Amino acid sequence: QVQLVESGGGLVQAGDSLRLSCAATGRTISGTTMAWFRQAPGKEREFVAAIFRRGYSPYYATAVQGRFTMSRDNAKNTVYLQMGGLKPEDTAVYYCAADDRIILSSLRLGENYDYWGQGTQVTVSS
Repeated sequence: QVQLVESGGGLVQAGDSLRLSCAATGRTISGTTMAWFRQAPGKEREFVAAIFRRGYSPYYATAVQGRFTMSRDNAKNTVYLQMGGLKPEDTAVYYCAADDRIILSSLRLGENYDYWGQGTQVTVSS
């Protein structure tokens, strides 16, 4: 079992930057696939970014490519989402997710992740 706790959300203006953190407890996540998803009011949850297992570069949704950067710090058992050039349409609750068995082709599908955090709100004003 792994527990995930997100932090770092807040209210920012368009164009600002924000860094989200996802701290894992219970066991190491160094070889675990980690991902960020988001859900805006009235919309379905959508994939944002993921790092597949160990040694892979991050994958990004088209909507955030070039603006967001996902990274992991195995020593701290934490993953991060550095968000830049924020837009009002980035407003959502951001969730961290983890899974040990997911395959690469299913990386963007939330239903394949076993572990989820409680979410952190990001609000971008125009």
